Amino acid sequence: MNFERTPAALIILGLIVLVSFLALRVSPQILRRNLLRPYWMLRERTYDTIVTSGFIHGDFGHLLFNGLTLYFFGPSLEARIGTGRFVALYFIGLVVSSLGTVYKQRNNPDYAALGASGAILAVLFAYIVYYPTNMLYLYFAIPVPAVLFAFGYLAYSWWASKNKRDNINHDAHLDGAFTGLIFVGLTDFPAWRRAFEVIGDKLN
Repeated sequence: MNFERTPAALIILGLIVLVSFLALRVSPQILRRNLLRPYWMLRERTYDTIVTSGFIHGDFGHLLFNGLTLYFFGPSLEARIGTGRFVALYFIGLVVSSLGTVYKQRNNPDYAALGASGAILAVLFAYIVYYPTNMLYLYFAIPVPAVLFAFGYLAYSWWASKNKRDNINHDAHLDGAFTGLIFVGLTDFPAWRRAFEVIGDKLN
C-alpha cells in the first residue's frame, strides 16, 4: 500500500477513526451534534450533518467493520480509478445515502443515523465492477466471489429494508451500493463491459 498512490482512502480512513474515537471516548457532544436527524435537520438547518454524520460511529464494532472494509478495498480502487474520481465517488455515495435517509425519515422526530456505511458501500460496489471475480471474505472468513456477494448483499438489504428488525440503516446501504454501480457506469462504462467479459470467461 503506497500513500503517494492512494492518499485519499488512507486520509479518509484516518479521519473516520480519529473523529469516531473523539466522539466515543473524549467528547460525546461531537456525536450528538453530528447525528443525522432528518426531522430536526430540516427545521434547524443543520445541513452539514448530511456529511459530518459519515465520520462518526456509534460503537467500536461499527467503526471496526467499516474501517476494515475501507482499508481492504479503498486503496485498490483509488489506485485503479485515480484519486479525484475516488474522492468524488466517496462523497457522492455519502451524500446520496444520507439524502435517501433524510427523505424517508423526514417526518420522524425520533430517528437518528450515523456512520460511513453508505459511502463505503459505494466504494465496495465500484470495486466489484472492476474486480468481479475476486474473492471477498464474508465476516472476514468465508470466501465468496465478488459478483455473488453483490447479488446476495443487494437481495438481503432489499429484504431487510422491507422487514425492519434491527437498527441498521439498510436503505442507506442500498443507496450507497447502487451509487457505486451507477458511478462506474457514468464515469467508465467500458468497465461494465469488461466485468461481464471476465465473468463470462470464468463461467466457460
